[in-house]
Amino acid sequence: MALDPKIAERLKRTPDGLVPAIVQQHDTGEVLMLAWMDDEALHRTLTTGRATYWSRSRAEYWVKGDTSGHVQWVRHVALDCDGDTILLKVDQVGAACHTGDRTCFDADVLESTMPAVNAPGPDPST
Repeated sequence: MALDPKIAERLKRTPDGLVPAIVQQHDTGEVLMLAWMDDEALHRTLTTGRATYWSRSRAEYWVKGDTSGHVQWVRHVALDCDGDTILLKVDQVGAACHTGDRTCFDADVLESTMPAVNAPGPDPST
């Protein structure tokens, strides 16, 4: 079976047929990783409940956790307003990053020299 044509027609793909997928922990909102999907990977994800991606380096599909045991159980899938990014909300088992870190954004935090901006809080008088 193929990806539902109603979904496929909404996707805006890179020249090599891929769409970036942002992966987020469903209950905390923690951003875990970024991966790539094509139509088949998205179809497999939607029909199996397991996050499936296209590996650009290995040129093959990979189901997150099949070799590492660090499974991503899919709870929610959404397409952004432009159709060019997929959001997966998952229940992550173990590390999300291939390095063993919880997320792919844990190891290399960039320091900013910009001053912190204070966003206005709720009006205490209401």
